[in-house]
Amino acid sequence: MTAHKAVTNLSEEEQMFKESVANFAENEVGPLVEEMDREQTMDKGLLDKCFEMGLMGIEVPEEYGGAGSSFFNSILAIEELAFVDPSVSVCVDVQNTLVNNAVLRWGSDEQKEEYLPRLTRQSIGAYCLSEPGSGSDAFAMKTRAVDEGDHWSITGNKLWITNGKEADIYILMANTDPDKGYKGITAFIVEDDFEGFEVGKKEDKLGIRGSSTVELILEDCKVPKENVLGEVGKGYKVAMETLNEGRIGIGAQMLGLARGAFDHAMNYIVEREQFGKPVAHFQGMQFQFAQLATEIETAKLLVYNAARLKDNGEPFMKEAAMAKLRTSQIAEKVASQCVEFFGGVGFTKEYPAEKYYRDAKIGSIYEGTSNMQLQTIAKMVLRDYE
Repeated sequence: MTAHKAVTNLSEEEQMFKESVANFAENEVGPLVEEMDREQTMDKGLLDKCFEMGLMGIEVPEEYGGAGSSFFNSILAIEELAFVDPSVSVCVDVQNTLVNNAVLRWGSDEQKEEYLPRLTRQSIGAYCLSEPGSGSDAFAMKTRAVDEGDHWSITGNKLWITNGKEADIYILMANTDPDKGYKGITAFIVEDDFEGFEVGKKEDKLGIRGSSTVELILEDCKVPKENVLGEVGKGYKVAMETLNEGRIGIGAQMLGLARGAFDHAMNYIVEREQFGKPVAHFQGMQFQFAQLATEIETAKLLVYNAARLKDNGEPFMKEAAMAKLRTSQIAEKVASQCVEFFGGVGFTKEYPAEKYYRDAKIGSIYEGTSNMQLQTIAKMVLRDYE
């Protein structure tokens, strides 16, 4: 396998971290991938090991139980996990780039002390924005939060919630004043044992089947006043700025997926012989995998660049959108061609190519569809000319 190959633009510390996650993915995640995909369940023991490994609080400061590392290292972890299993990768991705980051950036001191140690040690987090009638139009949400004096009462449905079945802490958006439109949206920290909170239907999905995707049902859910994340009416800012970081995470997931599919396919075609020589020695095949290798390198550079910009405190919205857009396209292309590299067996579950192919499709959909990324990129390009 090539997961441990050195990358020249990483520091020694980053390379060591990347290799440690690659080893964890190969030895701990790898043996469970087929079963988790078949049973549509994330292995609880594996999640415990992710916490023990420190993968659920990579950026969280040590004072809260985290590793106190960088956003870039979160991206490296997401990439290496996706090399083996995109389902585990997205679980770690949501935890780090969305949930932890939202609390780190917008949480009060009391909220950080209450929730970050739990998120780094034992609690899975979920990020709850989408609804049955609000996907790309995220701010058309109908979930309502009413001020009841000593608490907020939230009523509504959330849909497509990653980690929803395993989570016990939810970053949830609701509108406190619909007359103000998106300026009424507020972010809340909701726990699974709050009165009026229920996990609903679990989706039966095409890919990333080990990762749960559920509906949430809130019926007069009682949320303490102190659980507003940020300011009342500023939830749109929490949502959008957090998603900008999350899109780099999806880019890393798609990068790792493309690398994983490519690695399995290459190992197969250097061994598989036809007409007296390995399939990989035919020029027609070489032109194809040379193109894919180039595409994967492109994906890596886009993702790493966006992550470096974020860590350096520089603007990265356009670069994050570009990384998410292009890596999802590349992952689909690579996964599709790798099925073909395997020939007939690539269309069966005997080899992992078909699973990477199924898993790749979600990259162009969640955390902002490809069209939404194009819209963001177009707006930011125009700013340079108008």
